[in-house]
Formats: sequence, C-alpha cells, structure tokens
Amino acid sequence: MTAPVPPVLILLALGAGWGITQPLAKIAVSEGYRHFGIIFWQLVISALVLGVIALLRGQRLPMTPRHLRLYLAIAFLGTILPNSASFQAARFLPAGILSILISLVPMFALPIALGWRLERFSWRRLAGILCGAGAVVLIVGPDASLPDPAMAVYVPLAMIAPFFYAVEGNYVGRFGTLDIGPLRTLLGAALVGVPVAAALALGTGQFIDPRGPWGAPDQAVVAASVIHALVYAGYVWLVGRAGSVFAAQVAYLVTLSGVLWAMLLLGERYAGWVWAALALMLAGLFLVQPRPRDAVAAIRPAGQDAG
Repeated sequence: MTAPVPPVLILLALGAGWGITQPLAKIAVSEGYRHFGIIFWQLVISALVLGVIALLRGQRLPMTPRHLRLYLAIAFLGTILPNSASFQAARFLPAGILSILISLVPMFALPIALGWRLERFSWRRLAGILCGAGAVVLIVGPDASLPDPAMAVYVPLAMIAPFFYAVEGNYVGRFGTLDIGPLRTLLGAALVGVPVAAALALGTGQFIDPRGPWGAPDQAVVAASVIHALVYAGYVWLVGRAGSVFAAQVAYLVTLSGVLWAMLLLGERYAGWVWAALALMLAGLFLVQPRPRDAVAAIRPAGQDAG
C-alpha cells in the first residue's frame, strides 16, 4: 500500500496551481486575445472538467428556477464580471502585481459582510483591511514600485476582480448553495455562463477560433482553465480531509506562488516597495482570516482568481 500524501503537500500543490493562473492570464492576453473570448473557453473547459468529476461521483445537477438563479449569480459575480476586469488589467500590469492585488478579496469581503450583518465588527480584522489598503498605497505610490508609473491608473481596474469575488463569497454566505455543495454550484455556473459568454464574445468580435493555429496564448487559456477546475476539486477534497481552517491557509500560498511564478515564467522583477506591499498584504490576510465556522463560506478561497 502506498502511503497517503500529507495534507501539507497537497496544500502546497493547490497554492502553486492557483498561483500560476495569474502568469497564465498574462500570457493569454499577450497576443491580442480579449476577455470575453477567453472567458467563454474558460467556462467551456471548466464545465467539461467539473462535469466529468460530478459524473464520476454520481452527482446530478438540479435545474430548478431556484438553482438557476444561484448559477447565474455565481456565473456573473464569480467569473464574467471579475474576469472581464482581470484580463483587461493583465494587459497592462505585471502578473506579480495582479497576484498581490487579488488578495484583497477578504479585505473587501469584511465591510460587505458587516453591511449584510453576516459578521461582527473586529478591531483585529479592521487592522487587516488597513494592511491591505497600505499594500495598495505602496504599489501605486512610490515611483519605483511599478515598471512604469503610468501603470498606476490600471490598479483600480485590477481591484474590480477581488471586489466581485468578495460579493460572491458574501452572497453564498447569506443565501447558501441550496444543499448542492460548491463543486456542483461551480458546474452549474459554468453551464449557464457558457451561452452568456458566447453571446458577449460573438457580439464584441472577441470569439477565439479553436481550430488554430495554436500558440502560447491558446495553451495558456486551456492550462489555466484545467488547472483551476482540478485544483478547486482538490481544495474541496482537502476541506473534507483536513478541515476548513487548514485549507484556508492556501490564500497565502496563492499570493506567494503567483509572484514567484511570474518571476520564473515571465522574468518579472520587483522593486523593494513591491516586496514590502507583499509582506503587508500577507499580514492583512493573517489578520482578516475568518473564524473556523466561516472558513469555507465563500465559493473560492481568498486570493484565488477564477482562472
């Protein structure tokens, strides 16, 4: 009998997998592909991968009006709207910066949760939000933090994605997933999102012809979509195996590995201000970590792009 893989190694693999999706997004838009075309194929590939997993597990996908409303909400809040902004930001900002900014999810989520009365005020978590805000200031403030100071105008664009992920997480925390679990919820969202993304891609002239010739952007789109679906399935498994609090630590690894993957694959290098922003963001993540009972309230862990 083979020894079981230690949960910590699985956690490291999940963080590395999700972290690489930001550099892959940068590659995907590097030769002219635009957001709606990429999102369409992301949803198609995710639906195929998650559909196979659900089939192997013998899980049926409910299609009642209540479930369809849930799928549509997750499709728009978790993929179509945030990824539209994220892919546009990827055209202008380094992938490492995107990996740091995507970690703002819990910093946005807490004020929303307070407004919806899903959380109680905490000075500790408020300090985490301030750390996240400080990290953004370090990125856009000093002249040496970005390769070109003009890039600073695109930082708010990159912050749209974590905002919508935060709204998505709070939506699930408030209304739940109708007892079908996160994996089938994502599958349903992918299925209902495909025709919407197809209409947007065709209507804007952004549809990507899959017949080729294939280049690095095409490979990046496929790789990021498959990685996201498989890693998310692994995350759900890890929650059941090691607990939600342990699994939630993947947020740190996603941010760190995203920066390291960008350095390795794209040759990005960062000024000291960016490393200071990374440290401040990780401190903010630590301070805003959810309570044990809330650690899996969201569909996705903080800091992970839809990929």
